[in-house]
Amino acid sequence: MPRTIQTSPLTRAAFSTFGEVLDIDGPADKMINEGLCGRYHDRAKLDFNDGRAGISLFNAQKRSLPLTLNMMERHPDGSQAFLPMHRNPFLVVVAADDNGAPAKPLAFVTTPGQGINFHRNVWHGVLTPLHDPGLFAVVDRIGDGANLQEHWFDQPWHITDSN
Repeated sequence: MPRTIQTSPLTRAAFSTFGEVLDIDGPADKMINEGLCGRYHDRAKLDFNDGRAGISLFNAQKRSLPLTLNMMERHPDGSQAFLPMHRNPFLVVVAADDNGAPAKPLAFVTTPGQGINFHRNVWHGVLTPLHDPGLFAVVDRIGDGANLQEHWFDQPWHITDSN
């Protein structure tokens, strides 16, 4: 019997254990630029053991649901934020830690305009755009060391759309 996970909409409450949802939900913290720009201030906790914050661009190939999840990864030395450079939803897969391995994964689908920041050391799936283009700005740790742990499942998980 295949192990199956259904997607859920990405919400702050459901994702709070794993990181922050980055969006402009609610009123701006401050109006700037002659009152023509809302600033939504300090939306993510960037957390690094050492090194520095850097911005990289990732251009990932789109995927489709249902999807087979064979592997998850985590970054013990730094948080990692994904900011889509488009207004298309993408898949976010996370899991709690279970003695050094991912517990049962959870799968979320973002809404247009949402990005995410994974807390340091959170198990997550790879970048998974559901539409083209798959272009993202990524803010993460730049420094010595791999800062990457991978876990390959003995039996894969199958992610299906909740619709």
